[in-house]
Amino acid sequence: MANIKERVEEFITPIIADLGLGIEIVDVAYEKKNTGMNLTIYIDKKGGVTIDDCEAVHNAIDEPLDELDPTNGQSYTLNVSSPGLDRELKTDKDFQRNIGEVLEVNLFKKIGLKKKFVGVLLSFTAEAIVIKEKGGKEIEIERSLISKATKYIEF
Repeated sequence: MANIKERVEEFITPIIADLGLGIEIVDVAYEKKNTGMNLTIYIDKKGGVTIDDCEAVHNAIDEPLDELDPTNGQSYTLNVSSPGLDRELKTDKDFQRNIGEVLEVNLFKKIGLKKKFVGVLLSFTAEAIVIKEKGGKEIEIERSLISKATKYIEF
């Protein structure tokens, strides 16, 4: 039997797709917070998520989730949120969504003399990513060496 996160994601994916807003689920979290259990649906779309997008998704999934009862009668607070600018990229979907974007990639151990790279994500496989640094140098980085990959935020 699938866990709560998997059941919820599988169940609400077609509901969100039917909204026709270009929104996709990035992650589902079911965790204890100060106020009790929270079921948080993280969504994203090209150009970013608005508060109206979050509200539309919340309204579309609230009642169907009550009927599904993924927590077997346990109460929870439903939240819908954007993943945030500094969200870690972990899955193939994350990397696919960010092809052509500038990433900051931190490593567990050095490649050459560096443990941190900033560059445009050119491609990825299950085993590695390829980024192009500012000077034009392409670097292939094994995914097993990546401690954290995020969109690069320039101040």
